Amino acid sequence: MAQINHQNAQDSLNVEQRIGLLGGSFDPIHIAHIQLACAAREHLNLDCVTLIPASQPWQREALHVDAQHRLEMVKLAIANKPKLFVNALEIDRGGSTYTIETIHLLDPKPHYYWLLGADQLNNFCTWHKWADIAQRVTLVVAHRPHSPLCVPSPLQERINQNLAALEVLPFEPLAISASDIRQRLANNQSVDTLLDKQVIQYIEANNLYRTNSEK
Repeated sequence: MAQINHQNAQDSLNVEQRIGLLGGSFDPIHIAHIQLACAAREHLNLDCVTLIPASQPWQREALHVDAQHRLEMVKLAIANKPKLFVNALEIDRGGSTYTIETIHLLDPKPHYYWLLGADQLNNFCTWHKWADIAQRVTLVVAHRPHSPLCVPSPLQERINQNLAALEVLPFEPLAISASDIRQRLANNQSVDTLLDKQVIQYIEANNLYRTNSEK
């Protein structure tokens, strides 16, 4: 009869989970989002990556389709992707989306890695309570086309003081943007290489991102 090593069992329970977080409007979710999540999961040896669709990002104009449509598209895009999950807490909460409030709502036990692009890193210090965010998660930045990777001075100071941590993700930037995809959809142009097939079918079935004259 096999013996149970209670110490090893207890050690496994004490191992801190490593969870990636990828927030965004996902308006719509595209292959660059998925590839970023998968690259982070593999490079950082994460237990999983959770995608968090925003209700209404406070620094952006109104989004183009409602929250439930964006949530459903995320679910479809990750349906067959191992260790990718979606959390609708920002949509359920509604209103303006602040990252620090989202972090406060998460289970405090895991170690979180917040994924962002170089363009987001450039204005990170304009985020609401950015220093608190940087103290609670490890920031993980990926290169983006036409966005030099530059750490803002206030953030760099906190990194130097061991009050924040930043990792650069080896990730080949993809010249894909949601705004370009929306324009292509409005013009009835192909997006076959930019979106998951099921997401395309969902957009077509619900007549999303079309001009008013086409609806």
